[in-house]
Amino acid sequence: MSQPTATPRHGQNYAYAIVAACVAIMFFPCAIILTCFGIFITPVTQYFNVPKVSFSLVFSVICLTMMIALPITGRLLKAHSMRMVLTIDTLLCGLAYGTMGLVQSVWQLYVCGVIIGIGLPGLIFLAVPTLIGNWFSERVGFFIGFCFAFTGIGGALFNPIGSALIASGAEGWRMCYFIFAAIILVCTLPFTFCIVRDRPSDLGLLPMGSGEKNADSVDASASVNASTNSCAKSTLDEGIPANRALRMPAFFMIGAFYALITLNQQISQFFPSYAATFSDTAPEIAAAGGLIAGAVMVGQALGKVALGALNDKSEKVACYAGIFCGIAGLALLWIKIASLPLMLAGAFLFGVVYAMTTVETPILVRAVFGTKDYTLIYSRIAVVSSLMSAIALVVWSLIVDGSTAGYDILFVLGFALMLSCLVLSLFALRGARWVHRMR
Repeated sequence: MSQPTATPRHGQNYAYAIVAACVAIMFFPCAIILTCFGIFITPVTQYFNVPKVSFSLVFSVICLTMMIALPITGRLLKAHSMRMVLTIDTLLCGLAYGTMGLVQSVWQLYVCGVIIGIGLPGLIFLAVPTLIGNWFSERVGFFIGFCFAFTGIGGALFNPIGSALIASGAEGWRMCYFIFAAIILVCTLPFTFCIVRDRPSDLGLLPMGSGEKNADSVDASASVNASTNSCAKSTLDEGIPANRALRMPAFFMIGAFYALITLNQQISQFFPSYAATFSDTAPEIAAAGGLIAGAVMVGQALGKVALGALNDKSEKVACYAGIFCGIAGLALLWIKIASLPLMLAGAFLFGVVYAMTTVETPILVRAVFGTKDYTLIYSRIAVVSSLMSAIALVVWSLIVDGSTAGYDILFVLGFALMLSCLVLSLFALRGARWVHRMR
């Protein structure tokens, strides 16, 4: 009788390698491209002698391209190897990012933005929730949150490094693009090409957490491969088909949730300018705009892990907790008490609801629709996030600049958005009864 080629314990160990690959994807390409964008605005616009909006449009181009590319990427991930798709995505992002250091005209930045927008959706939206959902049957929320937290951690590391590189010379921004592109390629490709596998059954393994559940039913002297493959396949085939899910009310509720929570998260971009309005009454707050922005990032990073773990217990409780933190944080900022610790606490708490954008949405999709056609369903829902990311800052800028009570209107709308998101998420979760029946 042939010996088994893999065991559930081996599967658990490889699942942690998948986590490491997801961390690398978040920490290098996603953190560098998304969180370091702002440090290039001033040097690039000064070099080409163009208004800042000309460079800011590059981010809009990336977001709009992602909106178009997301459904296509979802189908590719469903039909082809994730290792191949994510490796190509990394190459597109890394090479286009490095090319931005060679441009001689602003329009060439837009072309690079289109290429990045094609490669980025698979990395930022689909890689982590799909891989973690495939490789883990327990603690899925925790590991999704843990991996996504590394976008904020990467931003905290690479922003000061990038700023120092840019300040090193008149064209330091070019060198920064080259170095960051090399980091993206060298540090991410080994994980996407060598480590990433679509599902445990590709290696004759079980998802982590399912080995213990099935151990008693597997005869020790029998071949393990057939049982692990069938168990893993049945786990990954549970759920609602995409053609049915796309017509369900819950699909549109989660889409609306994603759109509104993305619009809400961009409010935090105006916290530093809001702090500047305290220049007469509390100059220490006005001077702490960067510190307040940092508090949001810390809250976001810790919030992703905490909300992910809480989702493993109850998706509803996680939704209540995230929204409550956001409302409390915005209230602390809005009451206009001249206290820097209070402002920092408010920014930190708002960072928790900020984390819901990337953590809660994929978990809601998985809870309501299952894993059967997860990438197809989530890639379509994520389109609205890319659209909102492209227009959110413009919308909030018009509101803040359009009235003397601009910030008051901003905060009131923030409260309304968060309450709407809570209602939408709770109603969407009512459609997850099939999950509870399987449990």
